[in-house]
Amino acid sequence: MSDSAIFAIVLAAGSSTRFGRTKQLEQFEGMSLAAGALRKAEAVCGARSVLVTGKDWQDVTGTCAPLAGYFVINNDYEQGLSSSIACGVRSVAESADAILLMLADLPLVTTEHLMRLVNSWLESPQSIVASAFEDTLGPPIVFPKADFDALLQLTGDCGARPIIDANKERVQAIACEEAAFDIDRPEDLAGIH
Repeated sequence: MSDSAIFAIVLAAGSSTRFGRTKQLEQFEGMSLAAGALRKAEAVCGARSVLVTGKDWQDVTGTCAPLAGYFVINNDYEQGLSSSIACGVRSVAESADAILLMLADLPLVTTEHLMRLVNSWLESPQSIVASAFEDTLGPPIVFPKADFDALLQLTGDCGARPIIDANKERVQAIACEEAAFDIDRPEDLAGIH
């Protein structure tokens, strides 16, 4: 990788309301969903990997130990996904040239796909580089520093969609059908075991 400072931010703070229990702790391929996502982030960004926790943060971080990077606690996780994005961005804003924004509940996304996102951003550092699936653009996604202020202003549970929609001319799409499969309910996870 180049000298550009790209930090992975793994969002694992949510309440898991539809799941019925803390899904970040659920096992997939021998580790928790949070740990699996974090290991992929670390494979791409090393110590520049941040785990954003909230609900049951002690248990979630415990399943991820040891961490190559660090974790931050989003005490406002009940305010929605946007509060976790802001928490993660705030933790790296001064040092990062870009962030690789990831969700802990996308277990089928590969390290290779994450590398494609990062490499595409390195070739075009003003671009937003998004995963493309089912006619949708979304996470994992790389945002350059120019978008950090907008990420910090997000509210609610819609994630970064407003930024993607407002900047379509800057968005590069990298195909990743695996990003369409997120874990919302226990049967989602059972379906891939």
